[in-house]
Amino acid sequence: MNRLLVAFVATVVALALVLPTSAAFAGGKVGKSCTYKGKQLWGKVKIVEHFPDITVKIVEHFPDLKVKQVEHFPDSCGKWKFVEHHPDIKVKFVAHHADIKIKYVEHFPGIP
Repeated sequence: MNRLLVAFVATVVALALVLPTSAAFAGGKVGKSCTYKGKQLWGKVKIVEHFPDITVKIVEHFPDLKVKQVEHFPDSCGKWKFVEHHPDIKVKFVAHHADIKIKYVEHFPGIP
């Protein structure tokens, strides 16, 4: 019985350490389908100050998404065409507490 109690306590402690960590990592990541909270992360993008679909921080290391600015055919993950009208997604660039982190690239946009 003593072994069972020790095993139970060890399991509870392990779960207490693992669950908050995995939840924190899952919150700000881009999904395998190249979406964040149901919004696709490619297409026509408008930069806004108020009411963004997502907030974005530009980084050099460990991005959630690699972004390539394009003029034509923003039709796959990470290809963004900046527009003023009729965007697919609205983003706000922030320095802290961003939903996702991006890195601008010339080649191979998408999920790293």
